Amino acid sequence: MSPHTNITELLIDWSKGNSEALNELVPLVEQELHRMAKIQMRKFRPGNTIQTTALINETYIRLVDQDRVHWQNRAHFFGIAAGMMRRILLNYLRDRNRFKRGGGAVQVTLDDGVMITEAKSNEILALEEALCRLSAIDERKAKVVELRYYGGLSVEETAEVLKVSGVTVMRDWNMAKAWLARELRDEN
Repeated sequence: MSPHTNITELLIDWSKGNSEALNELVPLVEQELHRMAKIQMRKFRPGNTIQTTALINETYIRLVDQDRVHWQNRAHFFGIAAGMMRRILLNYLRDRNRFKRGGGAVQVTLDDGVMITEAKSNEILALEEALCRLSAIDERKAKVVELRYYGGLSVEETAEVLKVSGVTVMRDWNMAKAWLARELRDEN
């Protein structure tokens, strides 16, 4: 039995209330969640205040709390995990941007130079706002961006999650990238 099949079977068993399936599932998905978190962290670069392990743990807590999800397969699970990671990091950025000069100021050392710059933070939030506008126009294209860009899913995995063909995913992906680029360019 392939690991993909085993994950899918465990997800389905977990959906049916088998808590032992969750215990077997965690070690199988941990490495992939770690890979996804690293992809997210590279895009957001939030610095030392939130680490990959913390992102995985927060995602895990939210995934385990999903009692109304009927997991379809491995790609469905990782698609939802990617969206959760994205929202966790966006909430972190929004919270950080709420602090204005003065109140809540944090002392920064030169070692903290890896922290996300305000300009980069604004770019990420502008992308998120544009993605929300795209979602209002074409939800599937926005979901393709979320799964591919934020989740690191392949064309095939994205197609599986969305139940469309790989050609449709590529067409949506290309159109969404062009639309987002225009939106972000027009904002500046």
